[in-house]
Amino acid sequence: MGLFDKIFGKKIEEQIEENQSADIFKFDLEDLDGSAETVALDTEGHSNVAEPPSEVERVEEVFSEPVDEPLDVAVEQPIISPELEASVDPVVATPDLTEITVVQETETVAVVEETPEEIETKYEKSLKKTSKSFGARFNEFLANFRSVDEEFFEDLEDTLIMSDVGVDVATQLTEDLRHEVKLQNAKSKDDVKRVIIERMVDNFGESGLATGLLMHEPLTVMMFVGVNGVGKTTTIGKLANRFKLQGKKVLLAAADTFRAGATDQLVEWSRRSGVEIVVGKEKSDPASVVFDAVKRAQIEQFDILLIDTAGRLQNKDNLMKELEKMGKIIKREIPDAPHETLLALDATTGQNAISQAKEFSKVTPLTGIVLTKLDGSAKGGIILTIQQVLKIPVKLVGLGEGMTDLENFDESLFVKGLFQDLI
Repeated sequence: MGLFDKIFGKKIEEQIEENQSADIFKFDLEDLDGSAETVALDTEGHSNVAEPPSEVERVEEVFSEPVDEPLDVAVEQPIISPELEASVDPVVATPDLTEITVVQETETVAVVEETPEEIETKYEKSLKKTSKSFGARFNEFLANFRSVDEEFFEDLEDTLIMSDVGVDVATQLTEDLRHEVKLQNAKSKDDVKRVIIERMVDNFGESGLATGLLMHEPLTVMMFVGVNGVGKTTTIGKLANRFKLQGKKVLLAAADTFRAGATDQLVEWSRRSGVEIVVGKEKSDPASVVFDAVKRAQIEQFDILLIDTAGRLQNKDNLMKELEKMGKIIKREIPDAPHETLLALDATTGQNAISQAKEFSKVTPLTGIVLTKLDGSAKGGIILTIQQVLKIPVKLVGLGEGMTDLENFDESLFVKGLFQDLI
């Protein structure tokens, strides 16, 4: 059974039985929006029956408070011992490295685990812009449908390309559909529409890429790469918060020492998430920050180390050399690390994200993609190209601005959301 039948088959069969003359692709998705009854408490523990806040609102209420006073930080000396310092490249063990441990008053936050129905609703809402754009182009294409001829396939390929699935995917899909339309003897508009969507969904489902984050005992090291402005640091902060709520001991490494304010931004996220962070002085060697963070994570038995890196334009040779250097430092201390090298891509950039992925993959092996700002983009179809052409799994998606709006990628929920305005 293909992915299409697995997701949509049962619903389509039910509707056919109810009304043989109905358009089998116009069914109501409202029954997919399940809900769970929860008891909401305000910050003082009193029941808020009138208008219970959502889980995101409760967490955001705590994390969105303005910072009126500077962070209370304890400045310590580098933890590099003389023996370790002598054993590494002097460029790596720089004397200007400073470690900062964020000290804060912890607050007890009532966190309710999201239900599958709530996550599905997030996907549907976040993909609404993409689905509308996708659906509008296809409906316009099908409105001019007369017969399945060469002109039909040429127009179909153009429509797919304009829908941000990419030239390679569009060309391959069109070739597959030439055979599939004839094989299934699709003649009516609805038949053709079904065949096109079914083939797109099943091709996507055949990628077989593992989308789960790779976790390692006793320490998981994740390095994040990507150009400036794609939401890389924000992703790290949200992921740190998630792991912290799962009871993990998390350490952040601020290895983006070149961009003004990058370290301050990550320090603020460490405060919000209640996790510790290692930073270096401005303009210091990023690799030295990584080295110090890895050693501290090992000595103090942290469960997870999340490393932020510089994000200047991907065609800058010095940035790429810096990433290579950091990778070597990590592997020298932990041979099988980093266990994840995640590339953050902005969904709103569309096909430009593909060129970024290709450039970064030349320098460092990428284990996964974090697609940010999916809720604000009409170009979510880029996921089809990423997984089918680049063969890199999308592992995390940004579905909103809240602390809990970073979700694991779910291909079934993505497909439902993507085609919600067509089926």
